[in-house]
Amino acid sequence: MNPVDYRKQLTDRIIEQLESGVAPRIKPWDENVQILGRVHNAITGRPYTGGNSLWLQCHGYADPRWCTYKQAQAAGWQVKKGQKAAVVEYWKWEETAKEEAGQVIRDRLTIPKVFYVHIFNAQQIEGMPEVVPIQPNWVPEDQAERILIGSGASIYHDQEARAFYSPTSDDIHLPPRSIFSDATKYYATALHELGHWTGHESRLGREISNRFGTEDYAREELRAELASFFVASRLGIPNDPINHAAYIGSWIKVLQQDHNEIFRAAGDAEKITEFVLQFQHEKSNQIQSESEATFEPEAAL
Repeated sequence: MNPVDYRKQLTDRIIEQLESGVAPRIKPWDENVQILGRVHNAITGRPYTGGNSLWLQCHGYADPRWCTYKQAQAAGWQVKKGQKAAVVEYWKWEETAKEEAGQVIRDRLTIPKVFYVHIFNAQQIEGMPEVVPIQPNWVPEDQAERILIGSGASIYHDQEARAFYSPTSDDIHLPPRSIFSDATKYYATALHELGHWTGHESRLGREISNRFGTEDYAREELRAELASFFVASRLGIPNDPINHAAYIGSWIKVLQQDHNEIFRAAGDAEKITEFVLQFQHEKSNQIQSESEATFEPEAAL
């Protein structure tokens, strides 16, 4: 498989699901997937990230564990007859040059070497032990609140029916917590806007001053929504994706024009995720808010 085929397959799958109303995180929320952890290699424990993570979730398996045929054999497991492998893409930036004075000297490649690995999901393999559900020792929504506070972002609950990040004033504006039907929807919205907040030049430095309806605006929205999903997945809380036709239509247009865009978006979303998750451990002043930190939806909602 070459890069064009692999990236076209992933892009086509995402466009297909966007058109069916699942946006943009590949599949509807499945609590079992999150309880069982991120998609990862069953032998090394290393998580798959970016476009590879999205691609593997496209396959719809509840078990997050994957491995190569050789890894399965070495562990005493057997891939079931007739099973089809998924393909993931890797980039190699360093190449061993030679050994000098007992040290291996590695040259940094200007253009990475790209190679592909065929892997199978645990549900395609016989002999693997049952996956052990993760029992988090935290309340997911509390962790999301901790991130919002730890970020130090200026967050105002002063809107009636919209949420946005203002690049000009560098602050986030949300509706009052009380009008959200549950905490999941509130934190999905807040994390989405926090994703935009990371694009400020003093943080990750993306181009975020884009006019609504433009392709650049759609690209930034895709990054923020993927990041919101990634962060929610890591915390173990459901993600409530945006399904507005205006967003879906613009995402489809951007992805159709460039099959590499979903990989760039997923890569940026991973950077946003790592940047945001560090705030779980930060101490800062209380969020600027007109509401209490405790989530208390109105009884009528």
